[in-house]
Amino acid sequence: MLQSLNYSIDTIRDDTIRDEARQLVQQGMVSRQQPIYTLCQYIPAREWVLVEAELETSGFLLRDRVGDLMGREDWDND
Repeated sequence: MLQSLNYSIDTIRDDTIRDEARQLVQQGMVSRQQPIYTLCQYIPAREWVLVEAELETSGFLLRDRVGDLMGREDWDND
């Protein structure tokens, strides 16, 4: 399991949650196709409240895909 992070209101803007989502996808623990609310399994409940509020402020719905949160990815081996 990933180390617990402290999420502030600026977390989403600082890309911390995006980086954590990307790491979970790379480890195969979460699929890009799963809804964002799947990430709550890996974030402590007391911190998830802040993450959820910031996601909604940033225009994300919890039913949006993790891939939408991660954004564009660059591939080196095309």
